[in-house]
Amino acid sequence: MFAMNGPYFRRSARLLHQPLTVPLVSPTVRFKNKVGQVKKLKRLSNETPALPSSVALSPEQLDQILKNKNAALLRLANKAPEGFGESWRKSLATEFGKPYFKNLMSFVDGERKQHTVYPPPEHVFTWTQMCEIQDVKVVVLGQDPYHGPNQAHGLCFSVQHPVPPPPSLVNMYKELASDIEGFMHPGHGDLTGWAKQGVLLLNAVLTVRAHQPNSHKDKGWETFTDAVVHWLSTNLEGLVFMLWGAYAQKKGAAIDRKRHHVLHTVHPSPLSAHRGYFGSKHFSKTNDILKTSGKEPIDWKAL
Repeated sequence: MFAMNGPYFRRSARLLHQPLTVPLVSPTVRFKNKVGQVKKLKRLSNETPALPSSVALSPEQLDQILKNKNAALLRLANKAPEGFGESWRKSLATEFGKPYFKNLMSFVDGERKQHTVYPPPEHVFTWTQMCEIQDVKVVVLGQDPYHGPNQAHGLCFSVQHPVPPPPSLVNMYKELASDIEGFMHPGHGDLTGWAKQGVLLLNAVLTVRAHQPNSHKDKGWETFTDAVVHWLSTNLEGLVFMLWGAYAQKKGAAIDRKRHHVLHTVHPSPLSAHRGYFGSKHFSKTNDILKTSGKEPIDWKAL
């Protein structure tokens, strides 16, 4: 047993009463240590062999990739809505799987359950049934389908028999009569005869609630028809785009003018036709361009 007043006890007591000290590392030393660690990591990374940036694929692998891509496009094309022309369906397949298009189709389906919607489902995509997408020669851009019964059938400005031509179409016929030799008012408003020759009559919005113009605006149709115009502008050459009015001209702003011909004037509406539509001679100018490009002109009288 140690004596309470012995030397061991006195030494231990002194140690207990001394403050505990921990060696401090200065910021400069810590910084140097960190730099050293970084340099070491860089050195190690430089010593590690780099992986090749790309790996050469065999012809068999490339062929399989192409098959997989085509199969994926086919699956998307099969999601096309009712009445879609085959060549158009394949060319625009990537649009059908996009969220906006799915939402758009759901919206239109919901509208049809609660309201009368024009045109009927089988006529919404009439413009894809008239000719192959590769055979389009002329594009006329409209805005919104007619919202009365038996009018809209999937071609802008066109109406079904026996509905009388609306005022804008009447003005188009007046311009044709002064521009194309031998043209006479056909007595109806069905423009299918033009569409079958490669005239794409495309509205920006493809459906509408009965008697409520622009009721399906900003629901997704504009995005889809922009994609149509983009495909035509990118994949075909020498098309003639007729852009009548500010709306059509804005929609056609992205058309490649180096690849295609763009004619623009005011809308044929009675409100504006006298400010430049009459006398524009777009129909004869279009045929002159087509003939210069080695293409068959449009028979505007074939209605």
